[in-house]
Amino acid sequence: MRVISVKKLKDFWSKPAYRDSEQALRAWYAEAKKGNYFHSHQIKQIYRKASIVGNGRIVFNICGNKYRLVVAVKYEFKIFYIRFIGTHSQYDNIDVKEI
Repeated sequence: MRVISVKKLKDFWSKPAYRDSEQALRAWYAEAKKGNYFHSHQIKQIYRKASIVGNGRIVFNICGNKYRLVVAVKYEFKIFYIRFIGTHSQYDNIDVKEI
């Protein structure tokens, strides 16, 4: 899978308050790049705690569920679009299906 835009992840873990997320986000990115998914159930087999929330969005728990990563998936093009990375309280302030 192609992951667009990795810069959002780097910008996030570069902030002093979120430096603890770097290793987990790098691991997620490495795993995501290797994936070849055709359907959400394949993603759930790998990421058991991921949430399929509709409108092509998947929510991944990062750092033991300390952070939330929202990705829009385009299976036909093999692309993950990073839409959001943040804390639970930041996540609570977004519309996950629209972001």
